[in-house]
This record gives sequence, C-alpha cells and structure tokens, in this order.
Amino acid sequence: MMNDAIDAFFQILSPPFRRVMWRSLFLTAAILALAGVGLDRLALSHVHVGPGWLSAVLSAVVALGLVAGMIFLTPPTASLVASFHLDEIAEIVERSVDPGAPPGRPLPLGPSIALGLRFAALSIVVNLVVLALTLFTGVGLAAFFVLNGYLLGREYFELAAMRHVSAAEARDLFDRYLLEVFAAGALVSVLVAVPVLNLLTPLFATAFLTRIYKRISKRAFDRRF
Repeated sequence: MMNDAIDAFFQILSPPFRRVMWRSLFLTAAILALAGVGLDRLALSHVHVGPGWLSAVLSAVVALGLVAGMIFLTPPTASLVASFHLDEIAEIVERSVDPGAPPGRPLPLGPSIALGLRFAALSIVVNLVVLALTLFTGVGLAAFFVLNGYLLGREYFELAAMRHVSAAEARDLFDRYLLEVFAAGALVSVLVAVPVLNLLTPLFATAFLTRIYKRISKRAFDRRF
C-alpha cells in the first residue's frame, strides 16, 4: 500500500497530471478568494459599533475568523472543483497501472456533480465534528484521522469502482475490504492535515484509491474463480 501511495503522489506531479492540477488549483483559489472577499465585505459592513478602537478590534477578529474559515473550507472546495476532473485522472492512472484492461466508464455529469456536492457537505460536517471533539473532549487529532480516513477512503474508492461496476457492487467491495480501504483513506487524511498540500488531496486520493481498487477487484475476481 505504501508503494501505491508513493507512486500516486509522484504521478500527480508528472506531465499528464499537471494540466488538471493547475486548472483545479486555479479554480479552487479563485472560488476561495471570491468567497473570502464577499464574506469580508459583508462582515465589515456590520462592524460600525462603539468607539474606533472597538471597531478595529472587531475588524481584526473578523479577519482572523475569515482566515480560519478559508483554511477550513479549502479541502471540501478543492474536492468539489476536482470532481469535474476525477474521471480524467482515473483514466490516466488506469492506463498506467493496468493498460491491458478495459477502460472505465466516465460517470455522467449529473451524478458526478451530485457526488462532489455530497462529499463536500460530508467533509464539512465531519470536520465540524472533529472541531467539537477537539474543543470538548481532547480527542480531536485521533477523530480527525479516523473520521476523515473513513470518509476519504469510502468516497474515492467508490468513485474509482463505479467506473467499472454498479454503485451497489462498489459499496459491496468497500464493505468487504473495509479495513484496507480505511487504511488507504487514513493515509490520504495525512495530506489533508498539511496546509497548501491539502489542495492536492483530490488528485492524490483519486490516483491512490484507483490503484487500491484495481488491486482489490483483481483479488475479488481471483477468489470468485
């Protein structure tokens, strides 16, 4: 598995991936910048209370809050943007690791967008739970890797699988190989925890979990016969 993770990381830096990578990074940065400016204008339009020093303090608090919010929203935003390119990435990986196999079927645009939105929403909910656990129980770090490991492993594994099998079959494979997929998701969550590098999470996760799916599907096929 570690070899798959290393190969996936270096592959996303290779020439075939760079166009997708820069396009995704640009769109993610643009969305976050527009959202940040809009929220900043909205917040500052309501900070006109009391003496000047109080307004200055409130403005600083708002600015810090916006920075924290943008950091928090970076992974789900990057995932949503990258959802438009995941089939392109998965196809490149499939050709490199299993060139003789039939190519996967790209997901239709509607389901692909729906899956991207679902994942972004789940990512926000999961990390709000992690934040609450950090503030009130002190187990935030463990919860971060456990919850994100499960979420990232499941979402990207099923996306890779559904290029070849139905959604029900993808869920069945996930259930049967839960520990292996969870371990892969936990490795992806390490990248999520690193600022700036977390922008690469969707590309890395797709390349990595596509490899994991290929190994698992071959193993499942061999056991069947």
